[in-house]
Amino acid sequence: MAGPTEAETGLAEPRALCAQRGHRTYARRWVFLLAISLLNCSNATLWLSFAPVADVIAEDLVLSMEQINWLSLVYLVVSTPFGVAAIWILDSVGLRAATILGAWLNFAGSVLRMVPCMVVGTQNPFAFLMGGQSLCALAQSLVIFSPAKLAALWFPEHQRATANMLATMSNPLGVLVANVLSPVLVKKGEDIPLMLGVYTIPAGVVCLLSTICLWESVPPTPPSAGAASSTSEKFLDGLKLLMWNKAYVILAVCLGGMIGISASFSALLEQILCASGHSSGFSGLCGALFITFGILGALALGPYVDRTKHFTEATKIGLCLFSLACVPFALVSQLQGQTLALAATCSLLGLFGFSVGPVAMELAVECSFPVGEGAATGMIFVLGQAEGILIMLAMTALTVRRSEPSLSTCQQGEDPLDWTVSLLLMAGLCTFFSCILAVFFHTPYRRLQAESGEPPSTRNAVGGADSGPGVDRGGAGRAGVLGPSTATPECTARGASLEDPRGPGSPHPACHRATPRAQGPAATDAPSRPGRLAGRVQASRFIDPAGSHSSFSSPWVIT
Repeated sequence: MAGPTEAETGLAEPRALCAQRGHRTYARRWVFLLAISLLNCSNATLWLSFAPVADVIAEDLVLSMEQINWLSLVYLVVSTPFGVAAIWILDSVGLRAATILGAWLNFAGSVLRMVPCMVVGTQNPFAFLMGGQSLCALAQSLVIFSPAKLAALWFPEHQRATANMLATMSNPLGVLVANVLSPVLVKKGEDIPLMLGVYTIPAGVVCLLSTICLWESVPPTPPSAGAASSTSEKFLDGLKLLMWNKAYVILAVCLGGMIGISASFSALLEQILCASGHSSGFSGLCGALFITFGILGALALGPYVDRTKHFTEATKIGLCLFSLACVPFALVSQLQGQTLALAATCSLLGLFGFSVGPVAMELAVECSFPVGEGAATGMIFVLGQAEGILIMLAMTALTVRRSEPSLSTCQQGEDPLDWTVSLLLMAGLCTFFSCILAVFFHTPYRRLQAESGEPPSTRNAVGGADSGPGVDRGGAGRAGVLGPSTATPECTARGASLEDPRGPGSPHPACHRATPRAQGPAATDAPSRPGRLAGRVQASRFIDPAGSHSSFSSPWVIT
């Protein structure tokens, strides 16, 4: 059997050296992942607990459908202005504090919603319901920004996309639970207290888990080089970098629009389908299919992207297919008796739309590195909430009362609504956002480049952050113009020369094997021998003079 090649030997020794330096993982990262996932799931169930049974709630509590819609819409309204504060808490105060604060807000909101049911004769029950939903909305901003931060700080490079997927998809899992459980629990008005009590239990459990079991925001030793430089930019400086990053702005606006469309779809699905004669149980089933296929798609896509690093391709293809599925839903949902077609289109919407969410968040981090993960993903969600408000208000405003007889099953005692124009608007916006993203979004994978040792001069040579299709998108994150790098951070200490590892500035003899092969202008005709760099390359040449806040201030790093 053939022994290891020279390249494999060169890779193995610096990797082992990095492990000796302290890049390691901790088993308690899974406890952190469990806490954030459960909190995300509980918060989502509280968000949409009323939407699947909107007609029953409105009839029993003597509320209008507009008020019921606001119980879901308040999440978007509250989290939009508070989102910036949540980003600051996440990146500056820490992941542990943000998670515990979010857990307590989530539990307090769930308890406040129960006051009208526990206190007989409560005046204005809508005020308590709205107050509880508002507290839960504050919690959402803290928890929904956390998955990318958790993945970056606690998980190694080959597990980041999967960890982000698990934590992120717990939110649609909560939506799935609400769509299935609410219609089962609420058959008539007397069942509303039972529903509110059931949703309070997991909120209390996750609050206890987060308070007791989360000890620290970051592990004692980072799991990767990227984790060591996480949140390297100050909060305001990071926001400025995001605003001037053309690729990030395109991604944020388009992905935020898709988030707003998905939120509007989930919140209004029962009202859309009941106008065509479908029961609340079938609406809950369609919502469940939407989420279930999204989770299944994410379970397959997360490990695939972890292995191939095809963040951009997966995001573009998924959102374009989501737009294609949105058009038939807009048409079929207004027809009566099309249960199979509706179930199929809702399944496709989830498979193509929800599944790319975690991958898109990782793409946002790669696109904006070294800006903190909380800011990179949080601003997308803030934009998504703001766009969701506008989309939901526009969709409800464009509805008209049907004058002709219909088979409507809506129980709010009013004439059924015609959602045709609203759904065509939703389909048009989907197509617009996906086309803009597919045509104009191009970016290198900055975090992977930094971890693989690709210098910034390479990135500039191929077109920068906003270059066209010819740019190196990161691939496996291990190769660039200078060739694969396996150098260790010791090689750059004190500006050591990489030509002679035995010089006074070189701390370790592995540097001469871990140096990238010079293939560009840095290469010279200097003599080479086994184990020696072909050419004279100074490590300081590739160190960004911007200092510690540069995305490539220490490029010669591996995970």
